Amino acid sequence: MILLAVIITALFTSCENKQEDKSRNEEQTTLKNEKMKKVLFVLTSHSELGNTGEKTGFWIEEFAAPYYLLKDKGVEITIASPKGGQPPIDPKSATPDAQTPATVRFNDDKETQAILANTVKLETVDQAGYDAVFYPGGHGPLWDLAEDKNSVALIESFYNNNKPVAAVCHAPAIFKNTKSADGSPLVKGKKVTGFTNSEEEAVQLTDVVPFLVEDMLKKNGGEYSKGDDWAVYAVEDGLLITGQNPASSELVAEKLLEKLNHQQ
Repeated sequence: MILLAVIITALFTSCENKQEDKSRNEEQTTLKNEKMKKVLFVLTSHSELGNTGEKTGFWIEEFAAPYYLLKDKGVEITIASPKGGQPPIDPKSATPDAQTPATVRFNDDKETQAILANTVKLETVDQAGYDAVFYPGGHGPLWDLAEDKNSVALIESFYNNNKPVAAVCHAPAIFKNTKSADGSPLVKGKKVTGFTNSEEEAVQLTDVVPFLVEDMLKKNGGEYSKGDDWAVYAVEDGLLITGQNPASSELVAEKLLEKLNHQQ
């Protein structure tokens, strides 16, 4: 009888311990999910390069480098676009001379390619579910995201809720129509950068694009600065983080990650 009582007590204690372990693991998982930073990536849905008959879209490096840098640090990423589904890739960003370690990784990454093929529609996104938003460039955003009312409202909502807004290369085009709470341009009086007029001239698209990023940022009152053409250059001013060109995409992501890590 004594032996039976000992066995029953041991079994009961074991079950209790397992239940406690399960509860502890569930609690740790919940805390981990609460602490995990969530970033929204917004990509263009525009594929036509003006009236040239050529294609455009987003630039692979400007998506891949920030995506992997953040993902590898445990950031949860959701990808959205105005039309949803597969966003167009600028064919020039897939050429051999445009390849980087990040694009090579992307080309072999079937999982991320599948996620990219099923981006959520921008109109369904609410900033409340994210800690920051990141806009990769490519020429596409000049046509759609610069004018997209959902994108404009989303950026303003992120900013007004004290959440970072990051953009690189042509993606600072998103600030064309965004406003501060007082109705002035969101970039007015803020340090910003973006694709330079001279870089646009170098790729011979000055007369093709609907507007020049550098000119627009200056017109909207931004304190625009730049580095040498094609050199790594990014600036941060409060919640705004902007990068000049494809080479600057990873630096923008690094600045964004640092800001996220310092958020409460």
